[in-house]
Amino acid sequence: MTLPEGLVSCEDGLVRPTWAATDLLLRDYYDTEWGSPVTSEQGVFERLVLESFQSGLSWSTILKKREAFRTAFASFIPEAVAAFTGKDRERLMQDAGIVRNKRKIDAAITNARAVIALRGALAAEADAHRAGRMGEAPLEHLLRPRQSYPRHLGELAWLYQPNHQPRPKCAQEVPAQTEESRALSLELKRRGLVFVGPVTALALMSAIGITNTDIIGTWKRPLAESLAE
Repeated sequence: MTLPEGLVSCEDGLVRPTWAATDLLLRDYYDTEWGSPVTSEQGVFERLVLESFQSGLSWSTILKKREAFRTAFASFIPEAVAAFTGKDRERLMQDAGIVRNKRKIDAAITNARAVIALRGALAAEADAHRAGRMGEAPLEHLLRPRQSYPRHLGELAWLYQPNHQPRPKCAQEVPAQTEESRALSLELKRRGLVFVGPVTALALMSAIGITNTDIIGTWKRPLAESLAE
């Protein structure tokens, strides 16, 4: 059977996308983590920072450095990163274990501060939503029936889960961005986050299970199951 472009039948008999077929680190990431739901604020913040650092690089480079990133960025606890000073920036620029890019380091700190500010803003909007002041609750139109107003970054990101998932049948059909990733990117920028363009937003959404960009026919997205999506 000839597989579509972008899929590979691996030696263990499982079909995976080309990017996860040969490198064992990427394969394990695809098999055990990529696409699995992440909803916590800290978990989504970590992946957002890592996706931002990945821009222009391979994802395997980031995965190899992930533990070093976690150490350097205080386990991606937003409060800790938000408190970083000029000395911390200098420390990070000297840390060979991570990607030493000043703009991306500055963006991570900026985004940590924005994530904390977001909590307060969302709390105020939730109060307005409960009081029926819809003009003060700009995310109200995204809420599904009986869904609560988001409290933090993780819950905000999941508001942009598409009603209909992409169904790429080959590598060329895998989207680089979607309507939802463009909307999430705009919302995050409006909230003060940086380095969150629509391509980075979709990479984040795919990694944490919001949007399924896996090619139909992999072991994680077999054709029979995809028909029921």
